[in-house]
Amino acid sequence: MKPVYIIGGYNTIAFGSGRKEFNPADKKAFAKRPHLEDYLLEAGRETLKLLDPEFSTEKPSKVAQAVDLGIITNFMAERYCKQGNLAAFIPMIHPDLQYKPAMRVEGACGSGGLGIVAGINSISAGEADVVLVIGVEEQNSVKAVYGADYLAGAAHIKTQRHLHAHLFPHLFSVKAGAYMQDFGQERVRKAMAQWYVNSVENARRNPKAQEFHNEMKDEELLAYAMTPPDPKRFTENLNYADCSKVTDAASGLLLASEEGINKLGEHGAVVEIASYGTAVAAINLFDSKPELNTTKQAVEKAFNGWKLNRDAVGYIEVHDCFSISGLLSLEAAGFAEYGGAIDLVLNDKIKKDGELPVNPTGGLVGYGHPVGATGVRQAVDIYHQLTGKAGECQIKLNKNKSFALSINMGGCDKTVTAILYR
Repeated sequence: MKPVYIIGGYNTIAFGSGRKEFNPADKKAFAKRPHLEDYLLEAGRETLKLLDPEFSTEKPSKVAQAVDLGIITNFMAERYCKQGNLAAFIPMIHPDLQYKPAMRVEGACGSGGLGIVAGINSISAGEADVVLVIGVEEQNSVKAVYGADYLAGAAHIKTQRHLHAHLFPHLFSVKAGAYMQDFGQERVRKAMAQWYVNSVENARRNPKAQEFHNEMKDEELLAYAMTPPDPKRFTENLNYADCSKVTDAASGLLLASEEGINKLGEHGAVVEIASYGTAVAAINLFDSKPELNTTKQAVEKAFNGWKLNRDAVGYIEVHDCFSISGLLSLEAAGFAEYGGAIDLVLNDKIKKDGELPVNPTGGLVGYGHPVGATGVRQAVDIYHQLTGKAGECQIKLNKNKSFALSINMGGCDKTVTAILYR
């Protein structure tokens, strides 16, 4: 693969329940909150500004002029916001982007990872030297019960929509139940609760995280608050603390070839995208076994692309749309045997200062899950970590473990992208 680098990235605040400024009861203030377009423009402009401190929409921009392709990643703007044709928002970021090629990429919750791959492929094919990727989602435009129906579009509507009002919590609850049968309800429940505790601890260090303002004194108590969960209220094996948040946010990322870096002149530290793997499974099939085989396939492709061993990876961003998916992702990625992720969590090995830090900025449970933007957010956070720009969330970098891995999943293990960085 032609070398491709990340040369800058930016995340907006993850807006939704948990943030102090989120107050749907104040209808006038809530109506004035940022919307899809605001998040998209903020992420795009602030990303370009990273390489051009004097960036302004009122004057020419060297960085905007160097962009060869714009990519928007999003899942459900047509339903949440009644807005389509998102690629045409790219020229709104700066006048110098007018008439440049742009596209929108969609793969449910895995849209961000696919968008990054589209950018990588464009650079590798010689069609672009600089690519601007922006992931964006607005979900607080409707009540959660309606949003659950929109999100069900990531599954097979014809054969699965009738299964549960909250379809994806149900599907992952089934997997959690099977996992509990094999390893004991109490032990698995404790690991899932600890996942929530870790997520909140990490998010409290991240001013942009949705759980940044979480002041709960006993997070584990909240994680057990609905144990055993009440299936009449939600699902059989998952509770509120097991779930990622309903989130409005955007993330921007600049990808470049060596030629692109030279075009841009002065720049900060860069992170190389070493390898990636994508895998897609049939949307109409659901496997109740507590395994993520599509994730396993995508990760194997990424590692095979670099002939890399797992012990070279010092940090991971996993797609913990639910606490159980975080556990199963670690096993599918080969960092634990079946059931071994429980010990990784309970023995604090995945904490920020542990042997293998996982989601140190909060992950989907802590930072939030702006569905179509999540894969881009993961890459931005990895860029910040590997370049020492992660602030209070910064992990201790190990020169002997210089690679990082992101796993971005769409649907219930249907559309998965795994990317290795160094």
